Amino acid sequence: MEKSYENLSLFEFQQRFSTDCQCLAYLAAEKWKNGYFCPKCSHTHYCAGSTLYSRQCTRCRHTDSPTAGTLFHKVKFSLLKAFYIVYFVATSKKGISSTELSRKLGLRQKTCWYFKRKVMKAMASSGNYPLTGSVDVDEFFVGGQEEGKKGRGKKNKKLVVLAIEKNGKGISRMYGKEIERADSKHLGSFMKAKIDSKANIKTDKWLGYKPLKSDFENLVQLNSGEKGGNFPQIHRAIMLFKAWLRGIHHSVNDLQTYIDEYTYRFNRHLMKASIFENLIRRMINAKPYYLYA
Repeated sequence: MEKSYENLSLFEFQQRFSTDCQCLAYLAAEKWKNGYFCPKCSHTHYCAGSTLYSRQCTRCRHTDSPTAGTLFHKVKFSLLKAFYIVYFVATSKKGISSTELSRKLGLRQKTCWYFKRKVMKAMASSGNYPLTGSVDVDEFFVGGQEEGKKGRGKKNKKLVVLAIEKNGKGISRMYGKEIERADSKHLGSFMKAKIDSKANIKTDKWLGYKPLKSDFENLVQLNSGEKGGNFPQIHRAIMLFKAWLRGIHHSVNDLQTYIDEYTYRFNRHLMKASIFENLIRRMINAKPYYLYA
């Protein structure tokens, strides 16, 4: 593409994307920027299709549109408004609710909620960049508390494990996952997928981490200390995530998609200028997700 769509202010976004046609042209340019590839027969030659910016395979005659096979597939409202949802979700510092999207765009709240779910689907980690260096891991509950009950068996709550990659006194990256139990099987599945085996990992004394020392040679368990004093950074990260969850989503339903949204945005805090373009690209490369309002 001739123009990079990084570093777009709202004014610049409105100039670049003012019609459905401009959005479709952008999707076509991005989808086929490395060349055409027929999804049916793998042929690489095409002619113009019957609809705007579509391409028809010259071998099997299959027609492929810019939105087909992506998270924009069969979008049931204006493609321009779909781009606006991606833009607002990508660039809002703390996220944006479907109610606010509905107010801004004149769409039904449920319609915004469904499409935002697709955007959040594209925010899931690829798993290609495990945490390295100094890493802290902890697990915690989110959600409502069952009256009169204490401990890890609290009903109406969901369990999350979070890992942060530390950079001095700050945090450079993080990943999280909803888990069923805080045992070595579930904790280990997350850690093996998201943390480099050579990382210097620090956890508390919870027994679920102990068997994982055979997989992570630099795993050290420490007492949490008074008010979690030995783990200040991850405890602060957990507190901020909980506050964000209460403020934006007000729920622990679909918790993993919320975790993915939060960590995606956090992990790109040093390169906010490219977050819109990156998210559009992820939506093009992802498979369709069939939710309808």
